[in-house]
Amino acid sequence: MARARRSVQPPSDSTSVSSSSSPERAIDDDDTDFFTAQRNDSQSSIGVASFREMTVSPSLEREHLVSPISRLPPELLITVFAKLNSTGDLKTCMLVSKTWARNSVDLLWHRPLCNTWKNLLNVVASVRKTDGFFAYYDLVKRLNLSNLNDQISDGTVQPFVQCKRIERLTLTSCVKLTDHGVIALVSGNRTLLALDITGLDSVTDNTLFTVADNCPRLQGLNITDCIKVTDESLAAVSESCKHLKRLKLNNCSLVTDLSILAFADNCPSMLEIDLQNCKLISDPSVTALISQGRHLRELRLAHCHLVTDHAFLELPINVAYESLRILDLTACHQLRDEAVVKIINAAPRLRNLVLAKCKDITDRAVMAITKLGKNLHYVHLGHCQHITDNAVIQLVKMCNRIRYIDLACCLRLTDASVKQLATLPKLKRIGLVKCQSITDRSILALAKPKPGTRGEPLSTSCLERVHLSYCVHLTLQGVHALLKQCPKLTHLSLTGVQAFFLREDLVTFCREAPAEFTEHQRNVFCVFSGEGVNRLRTYLNQEASVYDTEGTMYDAGDEEDGDAQLDLQVAGLMHATGLGLDDEDMDDGDEVGEGSQDGSGELEG
Repeated sequence: MARARRSVQPPSDSTSVSSSSSPERAIDDDDTDFFTAQRNDSQSSIGVASFREMTVSPSLEREHLVSPISRLPPELLITVFAKLNSTGDLKTCMLVSKTWARNSVDLLWHRPLCNTWKNLLNVVASVRKTDGFFAYYDLVKRLNLSNLNDQISDGTVQPFVQCKRIERLTLTSCVKLTDHGVIALVSGNRTLLALDITGLDSVTDNTLFTVADNCPRLQGLNITDCIKVTDESLAAVSESCKHLKRLKLNNCSLVTDLSILAFADNCPSMLEIDLQNCKLISDPSVTALISQGRHLRELRLAHCHLVTDHAFLELPINVAYESLRILDLTACHQLRDEAVVKIINAAPRLRNLVLAKCKDITDRAVMAITKLGKNLHYVHLGHCQHITDNAVIQLVKMCNRIRYIDLACCLRLTDASVKQLATLPKLKRIGLVKCQSITDRSILALAKPKPGTRGEPLSTSCLERVHLSYCVHLTLQGVHALLKQCPKLTHLSLTGVQAFFLREDLVTFCREAPAEFTEHQRNVFCVFSGEGVNRLRTYLNQEASVYDTEGTMYDAGDEEDGDAQLDLQVAGLMHATGLGLDDEDMDDGDEVGEGSQDGSGELEG
């Protein structure tokens, strides 16, 4: 028997729901979704008159009265809030409702801003609150006090002792901190993943023992310049923190093979290790780190003078360490060609190779490097004085993706090498300091637009930094051509180039010489960077008519006649400035070794 259908009559009072296309919104919630308040024809066919006439539980009613965004699950709300870049916006979100506050407070507090003393005091005040809506001390995941460095003391960090969920702790250059302050922060913090105490020369083994006892999940440790740390505490860290991936021990002069071998044995996940200026490190450590670190990507051994060829010749035969991308061997004076040949065979995917001041390196080593092919992006061969044009030309032909190359003090190189280097399509930085045989021909080659591929038009130069200090054959015309054709140029070093440092109108665009330079060095200092490069370019464009543009056309006979006199001038200039071929380049501090200490490691590209 058919069930009698109840007549559906909308109530006549003010609470009725209009059937018009513009329904009245609920009085108690402006954000009510009007689709849920309208009559639903499909529902009326089964006997439900309207939403207002339904009998619903209080919880279901509350669910329908909240706004749609409030019904989003927490993970979606957090994703939306994470798109906000302003801490002010996040704070505003916290004030909207309790739900929004719960889902935005982590984003606001996981890395509290402590870049000024005022901000630090505000953070401390909140952390100390005992009656706050949230336990803010438990929300801090990353604490960085490095911007306040010398203002931070053991007393300053005491309010953060109750923050036991910190994952990344950065105390770089907070030189007033001692073991007492660092130990208080680390103790009981089982979630710590990264610790950076660079420059804290008061820290001793006691801090590292505390790290070993409390931080089993530690993945990154930077104790650069912590000169009191010894093997004993580092060995304890290696045994307790087996997930360690990044380790920086630069200038830790007491570190020996004992602790490095412990890290090689106990930390199989190691990705990066920096041992710059650890002068007690020798061959066994290097061999162990490479042979046992199958995931090792970066190894920096600058100024580890005890490292010899045997560190690499002892590596297993026919085993390739394809993860290794960056190798810095600056000033490892005992390395010879045999070691480089072995390195290339063992690490065929090297991207950054630094052999600066490895003075026994010859063309044979460079020929081995050519096997890296397109993998090689960054190569530093400064002070390798035995290298000739033949090796450099072959290197460019085989490794055409080089972005950075430094050949400072490679005295045998001539224009032929630079002309070949100029063909590199992605070259961004080039160092030719004290390559005294190069002339304007080299500079004009660097300035020449690169041919496009597949019929594309000529492309402008990618050069960003060019180091030409003490290349005394260069003229104003050649450098002006370089400036005109290299719009991306942001750094140009011309210290000791007479065509520039003797011109008062040009040196006005230079940056200031470093304070530690002598008077003679300051007199010849000539480095243009940033806006100074643009101002120099503009000035030379305006003054182009002052000099004869035909001055860049060379006559071979004229060059030979002036060589002897110019060589005497070069020798006198370098003697006057206190420079020799074995000295660091007194330009702006980055001619030799630039990039070898870069934390990011590889160049972009």
